[in-house]
Amino acid sequence: MYVKVVELVGESQSSWRHAVENAVRQASQELPNVTGVEVYNLTANVENGRVSEFKANVKVACASDRPDF
Repeated sequence: MYVKVVELVGESQSSWRHAVENAVRQASQELPNVTGVEVYNLTANVENGRVSEFKANVKVACASDRPDF
């Protein structure tokens, strides 16, 4: 079995959890067989003293039987 790991940034207006879910959803549309996600950094934009956008840096893993996927 072969595993490909892709790094993405997920974004959300409401939470880091939704930012991660958005990244996984985006990866699942482009890559076959997404099998896991590692969250390695959480950041946010701040406007007027309030968090305005949540961001999650993630590594998404997908598996295949072929080396060229």
